Amino acid sequence: MIDDRNDLDAAIVQGLAQAVPQVDPPADLRARVLGSIGAAAVSPPKSGFSGSLMWLATAATLALVLGLSLYTGQLRRRVRAVEADLRLADARAAAGEQQAAEAQRDAAAAQSSLLVLTAPDMTLVNLAGQRAAPNASARAAWSRSRGMVFTGRNLPPLPAGRVYQLWVVTAQAPVSAGLLRPDAQGGVSGTFVTPPDISAPVALAVTIEPEGGVPAPTGDKYLVGLL
Repeated sequence: MIDDRNDLDAAIVQGLAQAVPQVDPPADLRARVLGSIGAAAVSPPKSGFSGSLMWLATAATLALVLGLSLYTGQLRRRVRAVEADLRLADARAAAGEQQAAEAQRDAAAAQSSLLVLTAPDMTLVNLAGQRAAPNASARAAWSRSRGMVFTGRNLPPLPAGRVYQLWVVTAQAPVSAGLLRPDAQGGVSGTFVTPPDISAPVALAVTIEPEGGVPAPTGDKYLVGLL
């Protein structure tokens, strides 16, 4: 019974196969199928996970750029602070050098004054104010071998382009000892070197002259003192 049924099924299948017309597939079908398979294998999968990775990468890049920008700003502020400290240190060093130089000059002037005042040939000369400056006065300590220490007071303010000039007056001609510029109160002081071979002086005098001084007195006498 079973064999008869199997024979019947086989006969039906064979009849159906013969009843459907034979159709050959297109020649490029195989190539298209294989091409679509290859494209699917090469193309990256588009999924939510891949998009998340791209967002994370972008966020990490932005965070890195922001961090570098902040760090660069901090470095610039530190550089400016260091530069300011260096300028301050340079200014303090310059001020210290200036103070040291002034102290050295003051010490040298004091030493020169002491040498003159203690010289065995030192002579004191009092100078009186003249018609141009009746309230002015001065005193000079002069040593032929060591120079002169001069102090004065109540000298009138200097006009623009003018200066006081100190002279050692000899029988032959006045000899310039130096220039004087009084302070706001009319006080003046200084130490001057005079030629050791100068002729015997007879007086000291102060005149007003053009800025820079002159080789021989031309202006009015403001102070005069006899030796």
